[in-house]
Amino acid sequence: MSIRDWPAAERPREKLLELGSASLSDAELLAIFLRTGVAGKSAVDLARHLLTQFGSLRSLLEADQQTFSKELGLGPAKFAQLQAVMEIARRHMAERLKRDPSLHNPQEVRNYLKALLRHEPHEVFGCLFLDAKHRVLGFEALFRGSIRCTEVHPRQVVKRALANNAAAVILCHNHPSGVTDPSQSDQKLTELLKEALALVDVQVLDHFIIGDGDPLSMTEAGWM
Repeated sequence: MSIRDWPAAERPREKLLELGSASLSDAELLAIFLRTGVAGKSAVDLARHLLTQFGSLRSLLEADQQTFSKELGLGPAKFAQLQAVMEIARRHMAERLKRDPSLHNPQEVRNYLKALLRHEPHEVFGCLFLDAKHRVLGFEALFRGSIRCTEVHPRQVVKRALANNAAAVILCHNHPSGVTDPSQSDQKLTELLKEALALVDVQVLDHFIIGDGDPLSMTEAGWM
């Protein structure tokens, strides 16, 4: 049966318009993106099949082009569309942070940093640069490493903070394993960067570790 023949309340697009996007399942959201199914499968059936094949929505979203395009009903055009949608979401979150008069919503910071770094297969270290009123000036990914670690150079962090005319920074890096517990080297690095940045009057407000679930705040956890 075609989705057009379903009751209106069960059609993903109509359900979204009436109840909001949060009311939809992963398969229903994916079906709206796919728009059409394939022979013998509606868009929702195809979406369910793809989620089963990839194991989760996140795995599908993070798949490389070759892996993505091998699956039924997908291809380079769909891959390009998906990457564009994800980049639009990241830019929207960045603009929301910059619009705020000051950084008063920690959850938005978490969401933004997670959108930037969770999909990375290797460790990436970055900085969110802030002015004296804690308004966002910008974000930079400064160092890229291996699956387990990345080498961070304090001198370069200080240099970029000065180049951005930052009065404060929020440090962040991802753990590809998904585990957000800070290592001893994470804690030592944080202290080293705090000391280095203090010499040029730049305050380190927090260090977020990105993994599965909510990013960990080292400040809130008492490690700073």
